[in-house]
Amino acid sequence: MVEEKGIDWSSLWKKEDWWSFWLGMLLFFLCLAAAYGMDLMGWAVGASTWVDPAKAMKPVSANYAYLGPIGSLVVTYIVMLILLSIGAKAMGWKVGKFAGGFTVIFFLTWICWIIGHNAWIAATKPEQYGLPWSAHMTGEAGYIIALILGLLIGNFAKGFAEQLKEAAKPEWFIKTAIVLLGAVVGLKAPSVPPEILYNFLFRGLCAIVEAYLLYWALVYWVARRYFGLSREWAAPLASGISICGVSAAIATGGAIRARPIVPVIVASLVIVFAVVELLIIPFVAVAAFWNQPLVAGAWMGLAVKTDGAAAASGEIVDSLITGMHPEFAALQGWILNAAIITKIFIDIFIGVWAFVLAVIWVYWIERRPGERVEKLEIWYRFPKFVIGYFLTFFIVLVLASAIAGSVPHEQVTEALKPMSLAVKSEMNAFRRIFFALTFFSIGLISDFSTLRKEGIGKLALVYFVCLFGFILWIGLFISWLFFHDVHLLFLK
Repeated sequence: MVEEKGIDWSSLWKKEDWWSFWLGMLLFFLCLAAAYGMDLMGWAVGASTWVDPAKAMKPVSANYAYLGPIGSLVVTYIVMLILLSIGAKAMGWKVGKFAGGFTVIFFLTWICWIIGHNAWIAATKPEQYGLPWSAHMTGEAGYIIALILGLLIGNFAKGFAEQLKEAAKPEWFIKTAIVLLGAVVGLKAPSVPPEILYNFLFRGLCAIVEAYLLYWALVYWVARRYFGLSREWAAPLASGISICGVSAAIATGGAIRARPIVPVIVASLVIVFAVVELLIIPFVAVAAFWNQPLVAGAWMGLAVKTDGAAAASGEIVDSLITGMHPEFAALQGWILNAAIITKIFIDIFIGVWAFVLAVIWVYWIERRPGERVEKLEIWYRFPKFVIGYFLTFFIVLVLASAIAGSVPHEQVTEALKPMSLAVKSEMNAFRRIFFALTFFSIGLISDFSTLRKEGIGKLALVYFVCLFGFILWIGLFISWLFFHDVHLLFLK
């Protein structure tokens, strides 16, 4: 609500959006200290692909190996409980009920996350674990397991679910995770050789045009024209299908002031379809475009709609093509980079797109004749966690670029190891925990009876029609247009 006299400063400590920013930035700076010799957060628990349950988890930093897996898990739980409870208190929630609910949610979610990392489910190279095969789903299968368990509890143990709902805050969890995601994205860019980076960057920029001006407009039009969805549902759905899945759906929902259930339902659809894509599209790409490996890699970045699933798809394509076709061995890692760089550009533009939608909703869609719209309303609608995303991205990009620029290119990987510990290990550990908590919470608060009323079947149909009707094929065309024969630059 906009106040006539100016900004309501209490929103800085009373709103989820701001608490996502504060919490994400606090974790960011605490983890970043590891890059400068102060490993403050290496006790965070991380999951690994496993056959032996004893190796399923451990502290992300060897400096805290003495804690062991259980000690690391307990410390992670305690610290997260304290930080989140402070935020809950500031926002006026029932802290005792929140703490009790969070305790149950945290450990149930972690069990799902560990199960999802079982090698039979997660391994992309099962032979490394002595297995004849695996589902190739990567550890992100844990998200789906958490979602399913949450759905089962939310719909078949409603009394128990009610006791947990004070702590089931998917928007808070996912927004905090997105703040940390900026750092993960920012670390990737400096490791790319400049002469090839510029080539990739130009092609990556085209992903923005495709995702926002082609995909989004088409999905929104189809959802409104042929399926009769309201603007409240059509806009987040268009962003979820077109841009970056969960992150974009949440950002769009905040920008247009959609009800909380809208982006979380869209997010659940995104994850389900991303898993379907992960199981199908990489193998289609390898079979059809093995002789254009960068086309196949870029297609993963443009077609698969979550960051993890897109990266996992790119990794599968990379390993299969370079493994089965030795003539492309020099491209190992670069096929994955083609997927990641196109995805990075789409991710970076999320905040700009949220701002654009906020302006459109304030000045055109919701404005009534004669109504005066406060300019501050744009600021209130702008998702504050996106500021955190940009900040962590640029801070890490600048710091990592400075390190990379001070050493020969062949030494960049070694020079960036401390930064990688901070970002890839520690920040990523928290980001993944928050993501997993998000999906358990989505399931917990998703009552099937409510979903039926909201038309979940219709939403899924829109997603299916748009994804397999034109998104995959436009993405393939753009990938071919801009990455066709680029692999020859590596083989000279």
